[in-house]
Amino acid sequence: MRLIIIRIENNSHSQINKGKEKDKMKKVTIISLFVSLIVSSFAIANEVNIFNARHYKADNELYSKFTNKTGIKVNLINGKASALEKRMIEEGTDSSADLYITADAGRCGAFKAKGMTQSGLVSPTIKSSVPKNFRTTHWVGVAKRARIIYYSPERVSGAELSGLTYEGLADPKWKGRLVIRKSSNIYNKSLVASLIENNGKKAAAEWSKGVVSNMARTPKGNDRAQIMAVAAGEADIAVANTYYLALMLSGNKGAEQQAAAKKVKAFFPNQNDRGTHMNISCAALVKGAPNKANAIALVDFLLSPEAQEHFTNNTFEFPMIAGVSPNPLVVNNLGLDFKQDLTTKVSSYGKNQAAALEVMTAAGWK
Repeated sequence: MRLIIIRIENNSHSQINKGKEKDKMKKVTIISLFVSLIVSSFAIANEVNIFNARHYKADNELYSKFTNKTGIKVNLINGKASALEKRMIEEGTDSSADLYITADAGRCGAFKAKGMTQSGLVSPTIKSSVPKNFRTTHWVGVAKRARIIYYSPERVSGAELSGLTYEGLADPKWKGRLVIRKSSNIYNKSLVASLIENNGKKAAAEWSKGVVSNMARTPKGNDRAQIMAVAAGEADIAVANTYYLALMLSGNKGAEQQAAAKKVKAFFPNQNDRGTHMNISCAALVKGAPNKANAIALVDFLLSPEAQEHFTNNTFEFPMIAGVSPNPLVVNNLGLDFKQDLTTKVSSYGKNQAAALEVMTAAGWK
């Protein structure tokens, strides 16, 4: 809070001595002015600034609920992750950012590696609600998603799927049958980063070569485009995140995508070992955050049952906390009875991100 000194001068001694009552009134006026300034300073500080790379209208409703509950105003700066990060880095200590909210632990991890986050994102709620695998003291997962395999039940047999792992996607039996996004995609970088963490860089490099050999086409499009390629018969299997299937089935992306989603089935890899690759939407505490306490309060709110239900019902993600059910479209078409990889720390995705892109690029993964 800036201290403002107000100096009141009067050149007439006779006016100063007109009476005690006038002196008292001046004192009251000055005191009232200082109180007003102090109150205004606190009012200005009763806010939290979010640099937001998540593009869900439903998130805005959550922030309004938070403001209604706490009185803390939420200021949103929306944009693409790369643009927001560039701005925060350029602004440095002058940045107004308190929280950086984005999809994928790899992004939060890489942002931390650039020295743009700070420790201190801790609270009883965070410790009790978020498994250690999905948090650090710099950033915290607020929702989960899995990156899984989608297949055509008409062209892929149960025998081919039995015991299938991510590692198995490099098997020559899938030659010309696989679609997956570009190597530059953050979800793929995090998936390969997890393979490096579990199997080593050399093994991940060989795996990438096998995956490239098995591609049915040059990588293109988003996750939904991979699912649609399987539905259209361009490929037999695809790799995409879980919530995209539910989004397509909801009809929110049109009748064509809804019909395509009904033609594929979901498969969760690595059920006989470490479990299916998991990722998060995360909130990172920005270095120099001017409203740190309010930022922590907002993260606590995002981990409340109310907010978690809002996430699952509107974004089709998996809840971070226990006791909250996913959206019925997720439950009915993806299921809940699958083994999650809870041993691979998602913080390794940022750590291994550069190596992941390196091995994919070397393999010719476009």
